[in-house]
Amino acid sequence: MILSRSTLLSTFAHFKNLTVSLSPTLPRLSGFGARPMSATAARPDPFRPAARVAGQRQDVWSIVNEAAAASPVQPIVNMGQGFFGYNPPKFALDAAKDALDRVECNQYSPTKGRPRLKQAIADAYSPFFGKTINPDTEVTITTGANEGMLSAFMGFIEPGDEVIIFEPFFDQYISNIEMPGGTIRYVPLQPPKDGATRTSPASEWTINFEELEKAINPKTKMIVLNSPHNPVGKVFSREELERIGDLCVKHNLIILSDEVYDRLFYVPFTRIATLSPQLYERTLTVGSAGKAFYATGWRVGYLIGPEHLIKYVAGAHTRICYSSVSPLQEAAAVAFEQAEKEGFWDESRTDMKNKISRFCEVFDELGIPYSDPEGGYFVLANMASVKLPADYPFPAHVANRPRDFKLCWFLIQEVGVAAIPPTEFYTDANSHIAEDYLRFAVCKNDDVLETAKERLRGLKKYITL
Repeated sequence: MILSRSTLLSTFAHFKNLTVSLSPTLPRLSGFGARPMSATAARPDPFRPAARVAGQRQDVWSIVNEAAAASPVQPIVNMGQGFFGYNPPKFALDAAKDALDRVECNQYSPTKGRPRLKQAIADAYSPFFGKTINPDTEVTITTGANEGMLSAFMGFIEPGDEVIIFEPFFDQYISNIEMPGGTIRYVPLQPPKDGATRTSPASEWTINFEELEKAINPKTKMIVLNSPHNPVGKVFSREELERIGDLCVKHNLIILSDEVYDRLFYVPFTRIATLSPQLYERTLTVGSAGKAFYATGWRVGYLIGPEHLIKYVAGAHTRICYSSVSPLQEAAAVAFEQAEKEGFWDESRTDMKNKISRFCEVFDELGIPYSDPEGGYFVLANMASVKLPADYPFPAHVANRPRDFKLCWFLIQEVGVAAIPPTEFYTDANSHIAEDYLRFAVCKNDDVLETAKERLRGLKKYITL
């Protein structure tokens, strides 16, 4: 059938009107006499950031670093971020240099880690676990402990799942849990009631177990431990770990045990995964070669645990970054192989304990109490006795934060020492617990510690006892 020109035009007009009336928001096609719709009007702003980063306030690291750069007292003594002020041991450095000369160490490693490193970790940790760890099925290597924990959360946490963490917490836990859709339940460690007037062991930061069990509900899937603890310096006692473990068995929870400071302990140290076969089967133990060998920039982390957990961590790691830095994995393997025979583990513990004692002399002089660390290399000093001038000109982004941010800013500007305000590691509701404390990292050369001590003596005129 052949349609006349007038029939065609009439049919087209009818079709165009029907389309517009049925879907007035449909874009009109150019070429039919209609004006094309702007692409940006048809969809949301593509430059709008995701909610997980859009609402973030300025982080503590940038606040402290910017303040330090602008301080009238230069050079700043940086006791804030926990990086080492000295190199890894010679046997680790030599292994890194040697690895760079080997072709296979400059190419992709297997996604679960280099076999030599997995074997070295299995050999190093089997005596602690009381069993032979299988390097192929019970160890996986990650790009730093932080990416390892992200992989653990990505491997098990889905929208609606809940994770329990203790306050204060390592700040990366929050984003790592929330990115896969998890919800966090917070349980604060309770500081000693007289922490403002008496130096006390870090063990006196305690768990309210009734509050901990109340935080558990049918949506709870995981609990995160950190021992030795950052920033408190607490090493969880065997009794505390047994009570936590009993709750995890009772409520069928996975345990993520962040033990990145596991070689720096000054009291008996217990790993929760070693308490019973039941607990091993539900525990992912996180370690860090960077922390162990003074090489935080190497970004070599690892997880140890049963195959039915490790394989999913490894699966998530594969999708996040595929594999980790090859030459530094090889260097870490050699370092683990040699550390015991070099006497490194005992030496590193002794050296760090001496640094803590050396640095804390200034707080003893000033009458500033502190939480005496049982592990790690952070000291929490209680600055309640330091009276800040009422008219001190704090910038707006510091003035509206808790008192420890003001203390931090004041120390940087007036005495030239940078520390970290620990309320960054709390929810707003519980920040009052730590607002009189500052965290100092003592993993620095002794001359730096002495300079910091001399500068901190400048606080004497602000102290009211």
